[in-house]
Amino acid sequence: MTTPPEPVQVAAYMESILVVEDEEDIANLISFNLERAGYAVDIAHDGHSGLQRILKNQPNLVILDLMLPGIDGYQVLKEMQRDSRSHAIPVLMLTAKSQIDDRIKGLESGADDYLTKPFSPKELILRVQAIIKRNRATPGSVIFSFGPFRFDKNNLSFYLNEEPLALTATEFKLLLFLCQRAGQVQDRHDLLKVVWGYSDEVHSRTLDTHMKRLRQKLGNSSSLIETVRGVGYQVREIE
Repeated sequence: MTTPPEPVQVAAYMESILVVEDEEDIANLISFNLERAGYAVDIAHDGHSGLQRILKNQPNLVILDLMLPGIDGYQVLKEMQRDSRSHAIPVLMLTAKSQIDDRIKGLESGADDYLTKPFSPKELILRVQAIIKRNRATPGSVIFSFGPFRFDKNNLSFYLNEEPLALTATEFKLLLFLCQRAGQVQDRHDLLKVVWGYSDEVHSRTLDTHMKRLRQKLGNSSSLIETVRGVGYQVREIE
């Protein structure tokens, strides 16, 4: 007598990912691999419809091609940063261009990470898992305050001088990590590993670009963040 197969266990909650990619074959390949990894996937083939779905559905992650018909990925990123419904949604940008200027421009526009075509499905899944993991709220977390900064770790909200300030999940985690270790220099490799899950020098510009964007948002309070040349960064202690 044949034993019936065990029923497939389906997670009660599946993280949703929107893929904004105009090349149908690439979009379908990404969708196939993400669904196999347990994510709920939606696809948009142009920037305008992608932005509409982002604002309406507020997915857990957006995978965004930069070269899109209509409005390009850079403009989508800028619009996401302006809207309270989307400014905290993490973005993994895709580009066929290998020039570093394109990647930096995307990171400065609000992307959390980048992946250059062609890429392996395994690398795609690892990047997605890392981004979603660091973007998850931690139930039961407490408020952490440091000088003019206040972090609500329960819903990833940040306040500067008691005024809300929109930080991406990556910016939030980076600044929180530094503030919790004020007065201690943090090696750039350690920051890449803790915040992004990387441990190699290839992605060091990602850290520098995020730090530049974070300092711009903090305005005068950015003076609390110090660059330690040849080592990394630290938040100075407040006397």
